[in-house]
Amino acid sequence: MSYPHKIAAAHDDPTLMFNHTCLRIKDPSKSIPFYQKHFGMELLNKLDFPEMKFSLFFLSFPKDNVAKNSEGKNDVFSTSGILELTHNWGSENDADFKICNGNEEPHRGFGHICFSYADINAACSKLEAEGVSFKKRLTDGRMKDIAFALDPDGYWIELIRYDRENSPKKDVGSRFNHTMVRVKDPKASLEFYQNVLGMKLLRTSEHEAAKFTLYFLGYKVSSEDNEFSHEGVLELTHNWGTENEADFKYHNGNDKPQGYGHICVSCKDPAKLCNEIEQTYGDKIQWAPKFNQGKLKNIAFLKDPDGYSIEVVPHGLIV
Repeated sequence: MSYPHKIAAAHDDPTLMFNHTCLRIKDPSKSIPFYQKHFGMELLNKLDFPEMKFSLFFLSFPKDNVAKNSEGKNDVFSTSGILELTHNWGSENDADFKICNGNEEPHRGFGHICFSYADINAACSKLEAEGVSFKKRLTDGRMKDIAFALDPDGYWIELIRYDRENSPKKDVGSRFNHTMVRVKDPKASLEFYQNVLGMKLLRTSEHEAAKFTLYFLGYKVSSEDNEFSHEGVLELTHNWGTENEADFKYHNGNDKPQGYGHICVSCKDPAKLCNEIEQTYGDKIQWAPKFNQGKLKNIAFLKDPDGYSIEVVPHGLIV
């Protein structure tokens, strides 16, 4: 599958941004304090949906001048670096309920979220002193400047530093840097995210010995940031050869067993964006639902070549 045509509504829209990443959680009484206490994230907003029996929690690292929506609440849809945690009511009381973290066979797909720091050693020392579990500590393995912590549901949180060449000259605080998903065919995925959603390829990292390549994409990086301190980066991981396996498929996080939900892009006029995508690509794009046609209005969900969901919402969305 190919996506050769650029969507003007994506490429010409300076308001378009990578807004949030959604993860399902089992117990908010554990997950919310975990991200607040150990990482210093703030709860910007909570939305309850009694009819559908779920709640959404929106967290981020401290931000200056968070915009307000028309109801006077924090507008979580007009900034980057948002973590959305979705709780389906009652899961905390189900002893057999377990989140799929995306890294265990046969359900690999989503890989991790990543937080970046000026001082990675201090950050990891703090987490270890507080009893946070690790998949990989800084001292483990060959790579001594990357660690992976584990949240209460077993999701991997990569921890990296941004004090490197061409980095900010000062400590700009903790950043929700990127979200990683594995992809089967990088050509199709890169065309989709660049041509359909207007992202830019920021960096490519090839690892010949381990036979995989990383592609980092995002929207405009400010002059005060670099790719490692920027919020709203998407990392695509390609394990060589998967594109040649006809039956190969990654788990998208929304099929059973569930875990990862989606990433979200937001802009001022998502109707225009979605309409142009639909007019240009027709049935080559799978929607679930199309813009403004679901139970929740003024949003859409489309799927990428691997079946991962991307939500599209307006800035200032009221739900």
